[in-house]
Amino acid sequence: QVQLVESGGGLVQAGGSLRLSCAASARVSRYAMGWFRQAPGKEREFVAGIRRGSDSTSAANSVKGRFTISRDSAKNTVYLQMNSLKPEDTAVYYCAADSGTMITSTPDYWGQGTQVTVSS
Repeated sequence: QVQLVESGGGLVQAGGSLRLSCAASARVSRYAMGWFRQAPGKEREFVAGIRRGSDSTSAANSVKGRFTISRDSAKNTVYLQMNSLKPEDTAVYYCAADSGTMITSTPDYWGQGTQVTVSS
């Protein structure tokens, strides 16, 4: 069982930045890690992912060039650096861990989520 605890969410003005953290109870290098988000009235969607045992990353088109996922294996923590935030980025952001090579839409573990609100 892997526990994931997100932090770093909050209220920010459009154009601002936030960095989300996801502290894991297991070695993050042994999992594909990812971030998802869910806005009110919408389905949960993929934001960014990092492959197991690799620095290879992927991101949704809507956040490419603005959001960056990274992993600190020594701290068992995954980050999501979010720049140039837009009101449409407002959502609950979830960290996820997948035992496969790449993050999928049905990862094995989820965090509890952290709220990000971007004001216009």
